[in-house]
Amino acid sequence: MSSEKVKNQKQSLLPEHGPMDENGREILLSLKNVDITFGKGDNAVRAVKNASFDIYKGETFSLVGESGSGKTTIGRAVIRVNPCAAGEIQYKGVPISGRIPRRLDREVIRNIQMVFQDPAASLNERATVDYIISEGLYNFHLYTDEADRVAKVENMIEQVGLLPEHLTRYPHEFSGGQRQRIGLARAMVMEPELVVADEPISALDVSIRAQVLNLLKKFQQEQGTTYLFIAHDLSIVRFISDRIAVIYKGDIVEIATAEELFDFPLHPYTHSLISAIPIPDPQLEKNKELFTYDPSVHDYSEDKPELTCIGHDHYVFGNKKEIEEYKAIREKNVPLKSVTIRQSGEVAAEETEAEASNEPILDAPVHDTGSFWYKLLSFILPLVGIIASFIFRSHRYYRNYKACMKGAIAGLLTFGAIVALFGLLLLLTII
Repeated sequence: MSSEKVKNQKQSLLPEHGPMDENGREILLSLKNVDITFGKGDNAVRAVKNASFDIYKGETFSLVGESGSGKTTIGRAVIRVNPCAAGEIQYKGVPISGRIPRRLDREVIRNIQMVFQDPAASLNERATVDYIISEGLYNFHLYTDEADRVAKVENMIEQVGLLPEHLTRYPHEFSGGQRQRIGLARAMVMEPELVVADEPISALDVSIRAQVLNLLKKFQQEQGTTYLFIAHDLSIVRFISDRIAVIYKGDIVEIATAEELFDFPLHPYTHSLISAIPIPDPQLEKNKELFTYDPSVHDYSEDKPELTCIGHDHYVFGNKKEIEEYKAIREKNVPLKSVTIRQSGEVAAEETEAEASNEPILDAPVHDTGSFWYKLLSFILPLVGIIASFIFRSHRYYRNYKACMKGAIAGLLTFGAIVALFGLLLLLTII
């Protein structure tokens, strides 16, 4: 215990540079066999399983997977919100998971910032934009005087495309895209080395998405910022990422450079994600065959899988038999076809069945609602209601037909009863 304490005391400061890999790249962040578990005992959920990867300084490393796969869980573990049940997270070669000295914790907070997915929930509604962006500057005193702080905040708000007069406003006065820019300004004013971007564009309009992505690239070029970009859309991360990791139900199933991953999607889950990317051409999209991932194709009962490098800086999750197959496919060096387009003459089986069924209910008009007003009008004017009901029936407005018929019958019975009662009263008067 004493030796561990001494070790932590020695590592109370971050080094200027991280360790180098065999290719001379500086490793900024490293996850080593990280497990993240929520709950205890029988209710424990293992959200992330044995995750291992490195992020190099100055690159954009994307983490891609479907909802609930563990992407955000890893991102929150990096900023020390989610504790690791096993394994270790290192920043510049220094362990930052678990208990660390307070001085090192402040260094980590200063150097690692996060841009959250929800731009509304991540901003303090009671604080002005000026205070929101300045909060990190206040906490770490990253300014010489008040004029320097104001200059830094105004410069940053202009860099993200807003105006200095916006600083006196509150978050609820802005649109979603503008709030996301404020969140980005709050993170970037700290001049961090690593930014965890947790789906920063998923809640934004398409035009605003491009602007936010351009801002991220701009900061990377000017400040050398490194990004852990979390997303579920491969079509976006393809064009902004240096390397991509694919995660499925807590397991990292494939890691490769962007071009390598799209040319050689070896794991079936990666194949299914790429096949789901929409094609801009409506006709091609209509004829596209989706590839659906089926986990039952793997037999891990005896030969357990692990993340293995198959060459070309390409890692794939699989057992020994699968890894050999992946290596054989990759050594052929022939790009894999991830998307299959049916020929124009071919018709999918489900489309043929849909056309053959031709059920009347599918052809019913949209406005066949059976509204209450049809009943009321038919009740007041029974003869008109009967005529309308037959017209509706001939045009397959079945709900409107029933509403008019019910109202007309009720109206005829009511008026018939009134006439009979009036006639009876008239007869009694004469007698």
